[in-house]
Order: sequence, then structure tokens, then C-alpha cells
Amino acid sequence: MLKDNDIEFTYREYTKEPLTRAEIETVLAQLGMTVRDVLRKRDATKYGFSSSDGDDVLLDAMAENPRMLQRPIGLFDGRAALGRPPENLLTIVRGDAAS
Repeated sequence: MLKDNDIEFTYREYTKEPLTRAEIETVLAQLGMTVRDVLRKRDATKYGFSSSDGDDVLLDAMAENPRMLQRPIGLFDGRAALGRPPENLLTIVRGDAAS
């Protein structure tokens, strides 16, 4: 979709180069979401975690098990958007998302 709109981007392979805990915390702040908002519950369960675990536990778990994190997440100019639906990614590039 980004290519279709002539938007240049860099893709980060999250399984080969997972986000660090600090990066996850920064992204959460940019998204305006909590750790539970971006938790993939099915994958969390697979790795032995649940949404009832504490934030610290879940943040560390997401850094270790990147599949637990909702994706894609787009980052642009200090803003972030969860790409569900994919059109959300366009809002941060075009600047029409609430910051």
C-alpha cells in the first residue's frame, strides 16, 4: 500500500531485528497505547504470558518474543500508527492523524 502511494519506507524484519524494550516503550508513547493494546494475546499465551501479567513482564516478554507485538507499526517523524487497518499507516505520513 505504501508503494502504491509512492511513499518510501524501510522495512525492519522484526523476527531478525526485534525491538528492544526501550524501543517498545517509545513506540507505545508515540502510539498513545498501553502494552495490552498492542499485545497479541494468542502469541502471548503460546509463550506462557497473559494480559494479566504486569507491564514490566509483558514489555520484557515482547522484546524477547517479538511475535507478541501487534504489527505492522509505522513510524514517521516522531509519530506512530498501528497498521490495522493498513490505511492507518498513511495517516501518519500525510499528517492527518491525531498526534
